[in-house]
Amino acid sequence: MNAPLLPEILTRLTDEPQVPLPLAAEGVQRHVWHGRFGPILVEVAGGQVYVNGQRVEPFTPPAPG
Repeated sequence: MNAPLLPEILTRLTDEPQVPLPLAAEGVQRHVWHGRFGPILVEVAGGQVYVNGQRVEPFTPPAPG
């Protein structure tokens, strides 16, 4: 992955009167990834991963046989 390391503050591209949104919260890690199809919010809370607010199920490889 070659995404730039950004501070934990979501800043807007235009000058708006709204203050920057802090992404850090107690017990929750948040990262905004700017991909080809737009920004994606990735959150980790309590060992669970959420992408754009939807829980992501961990991958379980099929049993050999």
